Amino acid sequence: MKYEIFGGTLPAVTITLDAGESIYTQSGGMSWMSRGIRMETNMKGGLLKGLGRMLSGESLFMATYTASAPGQQITIASGFPGSIVALDCSGGREYICQKNAFLCAQPGVTVSAYVVKGMRAGFFGGEGFILQKLSGEGLAFVEIDGTACEKVLGVGEELIVDTGNVAIFESNVNYSVEMVKGFANVLFGGEGLFLTTLTGPGRVWLQTLSLPDFASRIISFMPNKK
Repeated sequence: MKYEIFGGTLPAVTITLDAGESIYTQSGGMSWMSRGIRMETNMKGGLLKGLGRMLSGESLFMATYTASAPGQQITIASGFPGSIVALDCSGGREYICQKNAFLCAQPGVTVSAYVVKGMRAGFFGGEGFILQKLSGEGLAFVEIDGTACEKVLGVGEELIVDTGNVAIFESNVNYSVEMVKGFANVLFGGEGLFLTTLTGPGRVWLQTLSLPDFASRIISFMPNKK
């Protein structure tokens, strides 16, 4: 399987499949594809796994696309201006992603719900108690808001991040939430009451844009009916 990510801030990924190779995405995720690709829609993993995906922001049903001849191409576009990141789940690597991040993956990759540890992280971490977990074997593609920034954290190295800017982190990275210190910082700092702490070792992907923050800025310019 080969792939090309293109499109700048309106990204898409074109995947080239050999005969018998497959990828899957949530229903309605395909943008265009070659004639030699067949589609099959199912719950992928059964009802319980489908319900787990729904909790993490994905659809109950998934569509699997399989090439019947060499060199068949399928293109899947992001649903929002941002970035597409390719993640390799082989070798036991697991990734925790924000809700609705999953775009598509090879059949050996599993998308499941990940429950955040700790009441503070669940309530104030910016994504709630349920995130997405990618595991298994193969490549997965995820979409994030704005521009992606990858950082590698050493053992015990900490990174303080605004709660809306955490997009993906490896499962061995510790994810926690702490309250902003200082009365003046809380009132006038503009960062809210809580920040996210990521502690290494492991890789993290940050996003320059938070969709909820972006939506709130747009809403402020919307006309009000009186």
